[in-house]
Amino acid sequence: MTWSYRHRKLLIVGVLVFFITGIFSFLLIKNLKIDSSKKETPTVLTASKEETEKEKLEEEKEEVYYQVDIKGQVQAPGIYTVKEGSRVIDVIRLAGDITGEADTSVLNLSKKVSDEMVIIVYSKEEVANFSTVKEEEKKEQELCVQKDEDSLRNDACITESEITAITDTKISINTATLEELMSLDGIGEAKAKAIIEYREENGPFTSIDELLDVSGIGEGLFANIKENITI
Repeated sequence: MTWSYRHRKLLIVGVLVFFITGIFSFLLIKNLKIDSSKKETPTVLTASKEETEKEKLEEEKEEVYYQVDIKGQVQAPGIYTVKEGSRVIDVIRLAGDITGEADTSVLNLSKKVSDEMVIIVYSKEEVANFSTVKEEEKKEQELCVQKDEDSLRNDACITESEITAITDTKISINTATLEELMSLDGIGEAKAKAIIEYREENGPFTSIDELLDVSGIGEGLFANIKENITI
């Protein structure tokens, strides 16, 4: 009888100890997790702060703008302000797009604009007579340049170096359009098409002398245009 009572008493005490130990262990593990979470929090906050500051700096970065003058066959010719990285097509859209008479075959619409750039959108008639148009432009530009110290100076004019660059511009027989090739003296539509067909069938020209291999291009014609062409 006495032994049975003691046995039960020990059993109850053992259960209570086990239960208390379990609760203590649970609380200890929980506290360790909380402490670990608290230690990681500052790192997360620091990373978040750095990202915020980076985004702020990017937003505050000063944007660059260009002034571009567009003329010719557009709905509203004039001077437009565009962001750095804008392209010719963006300026044309700002100007209300091209007119029904425009021909953009001689323009690089994807070219990035620069400050003080002048974009001229030619008409179909002007492109058909491209060599004549370019010669008239050259004459106008030459008249605009200051001749000497006693002459009037117009800073909005194209400079002498720019005129030289325009004068020295040659037509690439590897990339020229049909209209550009036809602007060469003595090259009509048939010969221009023959040049394009030749490079499509045989690959790019490796020298301007190879143009003599094109049907319809003789030595006399080649002599007339060789100073105005390049590969």
